[in-house]
Amino acid sequence: MNFQKIVLPILGVVVVAAAWRAYGWGGVALALGGIVMWMLLHFTRMMKVLQRASSRPVGWCDSAVMLNAKLRPGVNLLHVMALTRALGEQLSPKDEQPEVYRWTDGSASHVTCEFAHGKLVKWTLFRPPAPSGEGASPAP
Repeated sequence: MNFQKIVLPILGVVVVAAAWRAYGWGGVALALGGIVMWMLLHFTRMMKVLQRASSRPVGWCDSAVMLNAKLRPGVNLLHVMALTRALGEQLSPKDEQPEVYRWTDGSASHVTCEFAHGKLVKWTLFRPPAPSGEGASPAP
């Protein structure tokens, strides 16, 4: 169960009640103003991430290796979209848990991320094998 859906509204009510008790209607107005500002900041961040993602191909990232290095368990899908600046290619059936998304870069490397209830659980990096001509040291 996602406790944030329960705890955040209760915390908001507690803040408003404490503001009422301490400062009356002025405190309520200040507390509600702060809560609305916090919500607007999150909404603005979400819109900016989605706006940047709309101008890039689905499932694309600049570097899968760098994305792999920046990921950590527990981050949400919006955070990963902010890192890649693109929507992920959805590999799992729609509206089924866990959700699986993939981001690919120009070298055909890709990162496959698994999200459970919106949070990153695990991810894997795939790098294609280098052609036999590459990786050899040049002759003097």
